Amino acid sequence: MCGEGKGEKGMLIKHKYELRERRKIRIRKKIAGTPERPRLCIYKSLRHLYAQIVDDTAGHTFVAATTNTKELKAEGRKTFANQEYAKRLGKEIAEKAKAVGITQVVFDRSGYPYHGVVKAFAEAAREGGLKF
Repeated sequence: MCGEGKGEKGMLIKHKYELRERRKIRIRKKIAGTPERPRLCIYKSLRHLYAQIVDDTAGHTFVAATTNTKELKAEGRKTFANQEYAKRLGKEIAEKAKAVGITQVVFDRSGYPYHGVVKAFAEAAREGGLKF
């Protein structure tokens, strides 16, 4: 069984990425982006952060932003998945959303705990003018 192990009493233990996927599915059942209030979703990899604002009814992405750009890579860092760059990304996505005319969104944390990088991103997006 790939990705699973036995606990102390023989119970099956799932890896944290499998648990996050289950949380993500559970969250997505409850929230959906509409043209009036699109969904702001975030994804964290080990090195980068990605965010986009999506209308789920039409399957259309209004705005996207990432830390995986040439300008940021020119700074010479190895990883950009920290709170400092999360704040930058939150402000950037808020500016782009306001330029398109989006002020209200539904926040999709994609199964990540609302802590650290995700919290820094959300607070920066709120400071930038998004309401959620």
